[in-house]
Amino acid sequence: MFWNRRHFLTLCGLSAIASVIPASTIATANPPAILKPPRLKVGDTVGLINPSSPIEQEDIDYARKELAALGLNVKLGTHLLDEYGYLAGQDADRAADVNAMFADRSVQALLTMRGGWGCSRILPLLNYELIRSNPKIIMGYSDITSLLLAIYARSGIITFHGPVATSTWNPFSVNYVKRLLLDAEPVRMQNPPLTRPQTITGGKARGQLVGGNLSVLSAMVGSAYLPDWENKILFVEEIGEDIYRVDRMLTQLKLAGILDKISGFIFAECTRCEAGEGDEPSLSLPQVLSDWIRPLGIPAWYGSAIGHIKDKFTVPVGVEVEIDANLGIIQLLEPAVG
Repeated sequence: MFWNRRHFLTLCGLSAIASVIPASTIATANPPAILKPPRLKVGDTVGLINPSSPIEQEDIDYARKELAALGLNVKLGTHLLDEYGYLAGQDADRAADVNAMFADRSVQALLTMRGGWGCSRILPLLNYELIRSNPKIIMGYSDITSLLLAIYARSGIITFHGPVATSTWNPFSVNYVKRLLLDAEPVRMQNPPLTRPQTITGGKARGQLVGGNLSVLSAMVGSAYLPDWENKILFVEEIGEDIYRVDRMLTQLKLAGILDKISGFIFAECTRCEAGEGDEPSLSLPQVLSDWIRPLGIPAWYGSAIGHIKDKFTVPVGVEVEIDANLGIIQLLEPAVG
């Protein structure tokens, strides 16, 4: 189970680390040129890192088995099994594992173990120049959103919103991992049968696909670790949040000017997002999306296979795509890896 993020964001706000962010982390006016990481090949080594919440040895054993089925070897991060309360070790140690895996020439990709909470705490401790000098695939979702967005924004490397090591590596999900990361296909992402997307505003749009977990992304607003949103296709997903909280997070994106810049919008899945307790009055999720997204007049839909679900796409953050909001389809316009 993922830790309940609403408690983490309440108790462990980013203000706790704001005082240690060095001046060098302030975003530059000119973002770095986009780099594609090299594709994976059978026999390559994947470095396992755990920048969020604690895991157990059985999680590592499971990851080894699933990656071996893809013909991939594994190298373990030094602090993979560390624990510090609800964190997978001290901030400096978790950041050191990320930096070390990017610097390690024997490692061709990084896979995060799980989500939870903790990635945002290590963002000021990452060596973005080192990462840009050693572009590699890095993949995960949920709390890993902040790591993916920061590396994309600060290092210019395409990152991957997809399964973590402890995810369900079923045929649907593995198919997209393989086609994007090993076969370098410009894939067409279409939901599995019986999961029909719901159009908010029809039409097609093109742009760089960027996004992740809604609560993590909204908590990063105002930091130096988000990209420029002009003409981006924004995708978000969420789990276990009351509808009014989803409303609040979308309101934050609107007030920050993000929603007014994007050229397309995908609300993937809101898993176990409830209206409220008992007879409390509430808006529905479609009402909230209609209030905030429909007035933008951009192609948008709800229900893409992204997020806290078993059958999930691997979504490249930063790749040019064309979306069709009438059909709920994401078409990559280029391979995501080199």
